[in-house]
Amino acid sequence: MFSQLTDLDLRLIRVFLAIVDAGGVSPAQATLNVGQSTISTQLATLETRLGYRLCERGRGGFRLSARGEQFVDAARALLDAVDSFGMQARNVGRKLVGTLDIGMIGHTPVSASARISDAIGRFRSRDQSVRFSILVRSPGELEELLLNGRIQIGIGYFWHRVPSLEYTEVFAEEQFAYCAKGHPLFARAGDVTPAEAAAHEWAWRSYPLPEAENPVAAANVTAVADNMEAVAMLVLSGHHLGYLPGHFAAPFVEQGLLAALNPALMRYRVAFHMVTRVRRQRTDIVEAFLEDMKAAHAVKAHK
Repeated sequence: MFSQLTDLDLRLIRVFLAIVDAGGVSPAQATLNVGQSTISTQLATLETRLGYRLCERGRGGFRLSARGEQFVDAARALLDAVDSFGMQARNVGRKLVGTLDIGMIGHTPVSASARISDAIGRFRSRDQSVRFSILVRSPGELEELLLNGRIQIGIGYFWHRVPSLEYTEVFAEEQFAYCAKGHPLFARAGDVTPAEAAAHEWAWRSYPLPEAENPVAAANVTAVADNMEAVAMLVLSGHHLGYLPGHFAAPFVEQGLLAALNPALMRYRVAFHMVTRVRRQRTDIVEAFLEDMKAAHAVKAHK
């Protein structure tokens, strides 16, 4: 069992986590850039230092032991703390030091992306040393990541409200109903009535859309998806109608592959929000970035 943590121990722990992430000793060779025998020796050394077996490996495949599963969580927490300490030690005296994890939906409108980039630029002008981590997920995943603390800020569409989170509208987009070139309604696109469209098969979002003014009967929703790329794929098949953001559908419309059914009647507005934990649970880094987001949107709004 460890009595005193050394640099060697940290290296061995990093090797072990690389093995876990790769799914075995052999696959970890490419990640660690060393031979299998060396990795096996390092793993055995770590187990000797700990006094217990971390995993089973051999012909039966790689599998963590019960203690190994617990050790993985402890090891990740340790290395996160070591990395955080290193960053703070290197930047003593700076006002903002740490990480900022942001989650976003995919295919953000160009104007909205420009505002976020503006906010990042403003933030980088501060007295800070912050590592940005930005990932793209579906709205449901973003909300879950916020609640479990994996991200500090989420930007996307959230159809319901969680009491422990705060929501600030940052942009909106128009969604229109579309059909594809091979669909029976394509020749009449532009003048199709909601009643006519409702009689055909639809691709719908897998989450509620309270903003949609022309709901479709459940029997005619024959496909569901949680993102616009999947809805577009279904609509482009020629067998489904579906709502898509105007900016996202524009390239397909220009190529003659999609057409709006009735832009005046079959449309709805979707508000997108920046979501964080309530104020008392936010860090100084998050507060500073929120200030810069508000400033960036104020400037754009007055141009």
